[in-house]
Amino acid sequence: MNSSLTHRSVDVNGVRLHIAEQGEGPLVLLLHGWPESWYSWRHQFGALAAAGYRVVAPDQRGYARSEQPSDVASYTLLHLVGDMIALIEELGEEQAILVGHDWGAPVAWTAAMLRPDMVRAVAGLSVPPILPGGMVPPSITRTQYGDGFYQVYFQEPGIVDAELAKDIPDSFRRILVGASGDNPDSTEPRPLVIPAGLGLLDTMPESPALPGWLTEEDIQVYAEDYALHGEQAFTGAFNWYRNIERNNELLAPFRGRGIDVPALYVVGDRDMVTSLSAPDGSNPLSAVAQLHGPVVLPGCGHWTQQERPDEVNAALLDFLARIDA
Repeated sequence: MNSSLTHRSVDVNGVRLHIAEQGEGPLVLLLHGWPESWYSWRHQFGALAAAGYRVVAPDQRGYARSEQPSDVASYTLLHLVGDMIALIEELGEEQAILVGHDWGAPVAWTAAMLRPDMVRAVAGLSVPPILPGGMVPPSITRTQYGDGFYQVYFQEPGIVDAELAKDIPDSFRRILVGASGDNPDSTEPRPLVIPAGLGLLDTMPESPALPGWLTEEDIQVYAEDYALHGEQAFTGAFNWYRNIERNNELLAPFRGRGIDVPALYVVGDRDMVTSLSAPDGSNPLSAVAQLHGPVVLPGCGHWTQQERPDEVNAALLDFLARIDA
């Protein structure tokens, strides 16, 4: 990143969001996932800005430097998509290209489904478009993978929140390494199921060394931003998971609707997400009418744009060039 990266806060859709921005030109919104922040896009700002784009990465509601509403029901996909639509307007633009990773991908995919007038193209990293609710509800994943499946485990307020808030740097270190392609146990992706009596971090032992794409300074940036929320450091982020069932109920009227705008999907072949299957065996990418890719990154785990920044930047720039052409 160069010195032209700037930070500020904006009020959108009833919440105050921190944003990082760089460059001028067509607007590209970069939407982070769990448990990340604007910083997860640190390798993309310069490349996209140099190519002639206005790049904006928010801390989404409940995360890092942004406001954390106290009501669990304030974190539905309709709220999250509403934040991004309002952010586009607040930035003085009529349209944007949305790029989302992990939880940011369902926000981007859903925004493209609901507001193709404002989302002129969409890219999803790691998580494909599971429409219309963004993710399979816990009432189904519990049957598929059991009570220990991580999305089911996250439903109970307070428990996992406190586990991760106890030592924030250690939590980030374990999670970022544990879900990466550099974890020696991740060569064969499998669903994350937490054994009875253990916590999330017990499934991700501390690594003796960090992989080359991650530094202690990176971990400190995440940790310091999350620490702004004290004991609730991760609660806003977990509240996104606590609305998966509600999302499927609220978005039921859009069942059968697909994504018509140009789309790109990028995933690592060691990403745990690749081990998950739709209950009906369908391919979620079939909902995309104009799909570029998918781009599969060998040896890459879950943290797509951090683990493989050069490959992701190349894929994004090629996709953007095709759209603008």
